[in-house]
Amino acid sequence: MARGVSAAELAALAAVAARLRDGEEPRPAELAAATRTACRRLAELHPGRTVELRVPPWAAVQLGSGAGASQRGAHTRGTPPTVVETDPVTLLRLADGSLDWPGAVAANLVRRSGVHSDLAGFWPLLAGPESPTGSTQL
Repeated sequence: MARGVSAAELAALAAVAARLRDGEEPRPAELAAATRTACRRLAELHPGRTVELRVPPWAAVQLGSGAGASQRGAHTRGTPPTVVETDPVTLLRLADGSLDWPGAVAANLVRRSGVHSDLAGFWPLLAGPESPTGSTQL
C-alpha cells in the first residue's frame, strides 16, 4: 500500500508551485518531486482506476472519475480507457489554482481521451485557508 502524502511534502509542492507562479524555474529534481507528490495526492483524493493521468517524464497515476469511480472492478488490467496527459508545469499550475482546467484545455496544455477525461473537479489541490498554500482539500 502506498504511503500518504506528508505535510512536509505538501509544503514542498506548494513552494515549487509558488516559484513557478513567480516566474522562477525550479531545478529538475524539485520539479520531479513536486510532480510525483501532486500525483500521489490526486490518487489519495480520487482513488480508482477509470483515468490514467500521465505527466512525463516523471509520473503516471490511475485515478477515479465519474460514477462508481472508486469501485474496484471498474478497470482491472492495462491502461484505463480514459487517458489524460500534461506536462509537469501545467500540473503544478493546476494544483495551485494559478491555471484552471477549462483554461488548460482551451490552451491545449492537456491531451485527453475517453468519457471520464474531464478532471475539472480535481483542481486546485492547494487552495484555501487550511493548507500550506491555503487548501481545505488537503
